[in-house]
Amino acid sequence: MKSVKGEKERLIDDYGREIRSLRFSITNRCNLNCIYCHNEGEERRERREEISAELVIGIARVASAYFDIRKIKFSGGEPLMRDDLVDIIQGMRDFEDDISATTNGILLSKYAAELADAGLDRVNVSLDSLKEERYDFITSSCNNLPKVIEGIYSAIDAGLTPLKLNMVLLKGINEEEIEGMMDFVRECNKRGRGEVAILQLIELIPCFNHKPLQGLQVSPSGYEADFCGVEAELKSKASAIKTRRLQHRRKYFVDGVEVEVVHPIDNTEFCANCSRLRITFEGKIKPCLLRNDHLVPIKSVDEMHIINKLKLAMKYREPFYKEGKNSKLRTK
Repeated sequence: MKSVKGEKERLIDDYGREIRSLRFSITNRCNLNCIYCHNEGEERRERREEISAELVIGIARVASAYFDIRKIKFSGGEPLMRDDLVDIIQGMRDFEDDISATTNGILLSKYAAELADAGLDRVNVSLDSLKEERYDFITSSCNNLPKVIEGIYSAIDAGLTPLKLNMVLLKGINEEEIEGMMDFVRECNKRGRGEVAILQLIELIPCFNHKPLQGLQVSPSGYEADFCGVEAELKSKASAIKTRRLQHRRKYFVDGVEVEVVHPIDNTEFCANCSRLRITFEGKIKPCLLRNDHLVPIKSVDEMHIINKLKLAMKYREPFYKEGKNSKLRTK
């Protein structure tokens, strides 16, 4: 923890990593059952009482007022299944710079305009395949792909951009669809009359019975794609390559399409550059995506209570992947 005279105090852990955003998993309910879902690193259980809108807004307000954290992302489960999401966004819009949501897109066409009016800035939409049979297999559902495509178009029309298409690469399932997905991004950009869509290729997080496998680098499902090959191909075609501050992600620009690659597994750079603190659907602070043994419950909307809990969570934060045994990583 540190502050400079005249500036707000910052949430900085013992590894030099400053928190710049909060990610709220506001529900564990979902209308899909994707084969790779890690449920935001939480154990999948029967539905329990969800964090209240009042507490979500209260945590965000304290983080903004005291620690200058003004970037929020909502996820789930499926966040659009919360019937008070619009109210939550409206309740924090005045003190946030950036509010976004990650969604599977099924309900997006219904709510895109209303969410935009409430103050939502942009969305990430999970889209792992453009082939209906394949999409149905990955999501364990039927006839939802057209709804997702319609939702993407509605989000673009509502100005919820830049819209990111989250594609989890799965060996033997959707690897050969990258080019097709890039064509779809071009179609979205044409609809939005600009560079409104980004393709985000995501490495599979190993799971077993919906629980993250700490330290395991090979998924029992055997669906890990060859990301080295994928990036080599992107690099050979890219007109430009950039690196994002967030988790040191690389962005490739190929024939008018922006492709961002996310490596969360066995990646010291990902952990060293982590600047996000997560809040579970039950109202607990989750310092690391891949761990559930150091959760910090927030039980009150009292400002001092929230401040103390946020500071406590910082004491538990450490990189899941480190450079060498017991070594510490520090960001510049």
